[in-house]
Parts: sequence; structure tokens; C-alpha cells
Amino acid sequence: MIDGEILYLSPTYAGSVHDKNICDNESLSFMKNIPVIVDLGFKGLTSEKAQIIMPYKRKKNQNLSMEQEAFNTWISGVRVKVEHILGSVKINRKVKDKFRGRLFAREDDVMLVACALHNLKLKVNKYV
Repeated sequence: MIDGEILYLSPTYAGSVHDKNICDNESLSFMKNIPVIVDLGFKGLTSEKAQIIMPYKRKKNQNLSMEQEAFNTWISGVRVKVEHILGSVKINRKVKDKFRGRLFAREDDVMLVACALHNLKLKVNKYV
């Protein structure tokens, strides 16, 4: 179950950089055997410890089985929660707007603060 807390934050990249390229550049390694749910853009991603979970892709002129469609529906349900978390972080306009003026090269700091505020909001809501 996703509790909504952000556990990892990579350095920021331009919006045009593909997520798989970021993952390759960061060379993530996992210490525990955990499931990692990714989309089809991460095709070819491997890990010794983590279990990579990827949706099924329909082949040309073939349909997915009922089990494969149910599995894809389950994955999309998990991934939409992740997208909602990202949307919560982007409530802070400075995260999604273009940086101007004297704040050049501060993108990492601003993203760190926005993610910390998101995590703090979760903790406060848990005790209220």
C-alpha cells in the first residue's frame, strides 16, 4: 500500500529528459528485495534485488487476456496514486514554473523543500 510519503529524490533534470535516461544516469541500486512498479517506458530496466513490475503490452493484431488486462488495471491504479503524490508536490508553483532571476541552479533545493512540505503535510494529517 502506498502511504504517499516521498522516500527518494534524484537531482532535477529538464522536462525533456526521459525517465529511463534519468534512471540509467542515477544508477539506482536497491538494498532490499522490493517491488518496483514502472511503465512501459522503462523497458529493459533490470535489478539484482528489486522485482521490476511492468504492465503487459498488447501485440499487433492480438488482444490481452482477461488476467493481463486485470493486472494492467491494478498497475494503473497504483500508478495513479503516484501521480496524485506528484500533483500534491506541484501545488507549490515554484516547482512547476520556469526558474527566473537569481534562483538559477536552485532547482534541487526548491524540489527538496516542496517534497519535505508534502511529507510534513502527511504527518500532520495523520495526527489530526
